Amino acid sequence: MRVLEEPCYSKVFQTFHPLKPTSIQMTLMGLLCSLALSTQLLLLFSYSLFTNCLTLNDSTSTHHHECHQHESNALLSFKQSFIISKSASYNTFSYPKTVSWIPTTDCCSWDGIECDELTGHVISIDLSSSLLYGSMDPYSTLFSLVHLQSLDLSDNDFNHSQIPARIGHLSQLRHLNISQFGDTTLSGEVPTQISHLSNLLSLDLRSYIDPQLDYPLINRLQLKESTLRSLIQNSTRLEQLGLNFVTISSSLSHTLTNLTSLQKLSFRHCELHGEFPIGIFSLANLTYLNFAKNHNLQGTLPASIGNLTNLAYLALDHNSFHGEIPRSLFGLENLVTLDLASNYFDGRLTLDMFLKLKMLNGLDLSYNKLSLFSQNRDVNVTILPPIQKLGLGGCNLAGEVPTWIMNLTTLSELDLSRNNLQGEIPYFFFRLENLTVLNLSNNILEGQIELDMLSKLKKLTGLALGGGNKFYFLEGKNTSNVTFPSQIQTLILGSCNLVHFPNFIQHLQQLTDLYLSNNSIKTIPSWLWNKTTLQTLFISNNLLIGEISPSICNLQSLVVLALSSNNLVGMIPSCLGTFSRSLQVLDLAGNKLTGNIPQTYVKGNALQFIDFSSNKLYGQLPRALVNCRMLEFLDVNHNHFNDSFPFWLGSLPKLKVVSLRDNEFHGAIMCPLKYTFPQL
Repeated sequence: MRVLEEPCYSKVFQTFHPLKPTSIQMTLMGLLCSLALSTQLLLLFSYSLFTNCLTLNDSTSTHHHECHQHESNALLSFKQSFIISKSASYNTFSYPKTVSWIPTTDCCSWDGIECDELTGHVISIDLSSSLLYGSMDPYSTLFSLVHLQSLDLSDNDFNHSQIPARIGHLSQLRHLNISQFGDTTLSGEVPTQISHLSNLLSLDLRSYIDPQLDYPLINRLQLKESTLRSLIQNSTRLEQLGLNFVTISSSLSHTLTNLTSLQKLSFRHCELHGEFPIGIFSLANLTYLNFAKNHNLQGTLPASIGNLTNLAYLALDHNSFHGEIPRSLFGLENLVTLDLASNYFDGRLTLDMFLKLKMLNGLDLSYNKLSLFSQNRDVNVTILPPIQKLGLGGCNLAGEVPTWIMNLTTLSELDLSRNNLQGEIPYFFFRLENLTVLNLSNNILEGQIELDMLSKLKKLTGLALGGGNKFYFLEGKNTSNVTFPSQIQTLILGSCNLVHFPNFIQHLQQLTDLYLSNNSIKTIPSWLWNKTTLQTLFISNNLLIGEISPSICNLQSLVVLALSSNNLVGMIPSCLGTFSRSLQVLDLAGNKLTGNIPQTYVKGNALQFIDFSSNKLYGQLPRALVNCRMLEFLDVNHNHFNDSFPFWLGSLPKLKVVSLRDNEFHGAIMCPLKYTFPQL
């Protein structure tokens, strides 16, 4: 703009007269000059506002920086080191986030990526449940992103590769999650460099587990005690620490008490041993504490546990704790889950002790030495906590089923197994409409179980009635009008005096585990071989006759097959060695089976236990058994096998038990040096 190139008066003068102005002209010239100056000032002010607005807009537009090119390249390189596999993630809602990672777009807009708005540096990567499959490169470009504050790689399959030592380069990390599911975990030793991450607020290296098995096949990550100690000393701001199924194999470090900000601490199945450091109970911010299934972890619970007033979850089950449970624990009013099962706790517990635990949702006291629940007459059982999961298995309960259970109207899971309960099943059980799991096995209960009684439990998914009880299971003459809970997944009817296969099982479309051992069943209906969801099938100790149908190999999801101690004849279906990669237990002992055993065993099979003993089998042991790399137990005793000593079994890395007796094996027992039977 050119508003001030020359004085205003010269333009006005030239407009009125080219020579000399008059007085009137001078007056007009003054007015016009003032007007022109005002106009120029207004234009100048408007221009100033306009340019200021431009500056502000420019400032706003530069507030968000695009991704730095070297960081974009690093992410693309990381992406290219993996493939997308549908089996790599277990989350139902998993999807491939890296599909949106396109070189021509700003990496700050990519799925799972967050950048700092001022600097443009990548500060967060969330690739959880992204279907990534491949090995973690120890020199991955991922570790060049030194501004990272959060990294989540959970629920992918890194093919048993190790956590790279370069993880220690990410010194700004506050949140690190590399938790995995079951056997798809990372493996090897957790690098000492992880203890360099002094800014960590949360660290999650847990392995999640198959809820049916409650354990992964093996702990694949190991953490040295020295690394754990350094981590605790350096990362003092930690609020969450999860190491489930990471092998530590040491006593617990007392330096855990340095983590004064700790809220969640989880060391499930870490092979810990020695005394539990009671100083942990001084960490007042704790809301979640899980040390389950360490077995050799011992100690007593101090009264100071009452200091954890924020505690909502406490799991110390399957350890070696002893002594009385302190009364201060029953003052933790925020407690939602309390699991002390399978320890050596003793002492007397009464119902009134639980009245303050008004938030209690899950309670498991199974398999201790406690004297439980002698009911106080003055206790109002209608105000018991809203317990949904109650475990009292193996608690020396005697007499009739406690009637106060009828007041737990929210109850969904009830385990009263392995007690000395007597009498008939009380009818109030069938009014607990929220029940999903009911386990009454191994008691001294008796009476008739009618199908229409169970049909009232519309949500039932697991039912166990066998073992020691004297039930008579009656389907009734007309079951067509009875709607049995069709969603049942686990059915345990061992020792229920069954003389035929229950017909209602045909309608259980989601059945995964079926236990019918110790009955008097003679035949298996053909429709059972269509139950392709079956994972566990126990029909041992019955009166089964006839041959094993080859259709059994339709059950490709089987993990356990047990048909021992029956009167089965004929040959073992040859497909049993190849039909399932998931089969772990094959038990056909104690029948009248003849011929050869299966000759082919698929590579990569999961067989751990094979029992063909006490039959009429003959021939040689198939050399293909060397494909059973997971095999721990092989029993072929009391048959007619005619073979030389199977030294080649010595190449199986996990084989612990071999029984060859009472056959026609012959020749020298010899074993070349490379066949060492390392675990025998």
